[in-house]
Amino acid sequence: MYDFSPDTAVDKTSLYADLLSAADALTAGEPDPVANMSNLSALLWQFLPDLNWAGFYRMVDGELVLGPFQGKPACIRIPVGRGVCGTAAATGETQLVEDVHAFPGHIACDAASASEIVVPVLHDGKLIGVLDLDSPVPARFDSQDAQGLEALVSKIAARII
Repeated sequence: MYDFSPDTAVDKTSLYADLLSAADALTAGEPDPVANMSNLSALLWQFLPDLNWAGFYRMVDGELVLGPFQGKPACIRIPVGRGVCGTAAATGETQLVEDVHAFPGHIACDAASASEIVVPVLHDGKLIGVLDLDSPVPARFDSQDAQGLEALVSKIAARII
C-alpha cells in the first residue's frame, strides 16, 4: 500500500516535483494501463487541492472514451474537436481554461465545474488519451499547473498504453 501525503503549503514547483516522484513510484513496474490510470487519478485527487474531477479519457476508435477517474459520473464519449477534452485531442496542446462557461462548445458533465485543464497524452507521437482536471474554483489552474501536469504525462505515457 502506498501513502503519499502532499504538503500543500509548499510552492507549486515543489508540489509537482513531489507529485511526479510519487507517480513514478506508484506506476514503476506495473504493466497494466487501467491500474496505472486508476492510481494516478487517485493520486492527483489526493495531491491537488480544489478539484472536483480528475481522470483520463482514452483514445478508442477515433473518439475519447471515459477512463479511470475520481469525481462524479462523467460523459462517456467525447468526439475529437468537441469541448475542452476534444480540443486538446485535436490540437495536441494543453488546454488551460479559466472559465469553462466561456469556452465555445464546453461539455458540462458537472455543473459545478468552473475551470479546467486538459493535457494530451502522447506516446511515440500518437495521441493515446487526455488527462482532464476540473475545479469548482474559477481560474484554478495556471501555467505552473500546465508545466507540472505535462511533465507528469510525459513521464507516465508509456505506462498507460
